Amino acid sequence: MKTAIKVAAVCAGVFLLASCVKSSKEYKQLQAENESLRTESVRSTTELNEMLAVLDEVENDIRTIRETENYLTIPQSGGEVSPTRQEEIRQNMHLITGIIKKNKQQISELEAKLKGNNSQFAALRKTIDRLNAEIEKNTVMITSLQADLAKKNVRIQELDDLVTDLNENVENLSLTAAVQSQKLTAQDKELHTAYYCFGTAKELKDQKILTGSGLFSKSKALPDGFNRDYFVSIDIREEKEIPLFSSKATLHSNHPEGTWRFAEDEDGNLTLVITNAEQFWSLSRFLVIQVKH
Repeated sequence: MKTAIKVAAVCAGVFLLASCVKSSKEYKQLQAENESLRTESVRSTTELNEMLAVLDEVENDIRTIRETENYLTIPQSGGEVSPTRQEEIRQNMHLITGIIKKNKQQISELEAKLKGNNSQFAALRKTIDRLNAEIEKNTVMITSLQADLAKKNVRIQELDDLVTDLNENVENLSLTAAVQSQKLTAQDKELHTAYYCFGTAKELKDQKILTGSGLFSKSKALPDGFNRDYFVSIDIREEKEIPLFSSKATLHSNHPEGTWRFAEDEDGNLTLVITNAEQFWSLSRFLVIQVKH
């Protein structure tokens, strides 16, 4: 009897504990996270299936174009292209141009989706790259066909339209590449640009580049509001020596010791020699030197 009571008590305790766990904040949070993961998994699977369906469609379209190529041959030597043959080519080109434009749009949308997804779709990128190459190959084929027809004084509107689109795409790509090149050049220049100035204590103070240097105050370089226009810009990869035209000079900006030295020429004038450019400019891109005339 006592044993039964103990078992009943234990069962009641377990039930009560389970009930408390289920109603706890942590349990509810875990349950919500689990549901979220399930939803995400379903969403990812759905997206993947949709992408694979599009890729299958593009593959089939490319196969159709390959089969249609056989009906686009033009006699290379002698003879004119008959009106009947021109109409056959026109109909086939209408089919092919429509397919290519559709495929380009589909691939473009897939690439946009992949940019927003993680590495689980990385394997699809190789397939998309291959299909892109196939589409461009077909576009080149059409351009070549247009040239062959032009030799025989035959013009087909579908060919003209597609080649015009192709030329616009090439121009847009060239423009984009030029803009990107300009940005990279500007970024590279900015990354390797530094600024220097030298002058007497009075000149530097007048430009608010140097302050203090009194009996009880230490000189401070580059306070807020200093005149940046007084500085000369340089490429730190190229400029390693700065002539100072003075026999006495003091470095006021912050640069690591051992990365620079003063060299004296035969006239006694000093030149700042930067011995380790990367470290020298690591603390400040503004160089301030006080000289004495």
